Amino acid sequence: MKTKQQTSKPGRTPDRVLAVERVQTGVRMEKRILKVLKALAELHDLTLGDLLEGIVLHAFEGKAPFGEETRKRIAELKRIYRLDLDASASHRLREEA
Repeated sequence: MKTKQQTSKPGRTPDRVLAVERVQTGVRMEKRILKVLKALAELHDLTLGDLLEGIVLHAFEGKAPFGEETRKRIAELKRIYRLDLDASASHRLREEA
């Protein structure tokens, strides 16, 4: 991977930008989860892919991807999009025939 210096946010020290190769994927996902993720990405001015990469990289290290304020926003978005699923549903989701 190639790296270069970039300032990501005002007031922050320059971060190394990592050049990566991305691929298009056709992942299927529960509709309301996707709506919440898209809205959350928009709130943070991120692409959906960037948001998902961040979530996964945090999860791989056993770290929480979101702080308290973002979790409050997620709860609000879940209410708006009527997403009543939680982590306990993760291994029980099946598509209807």
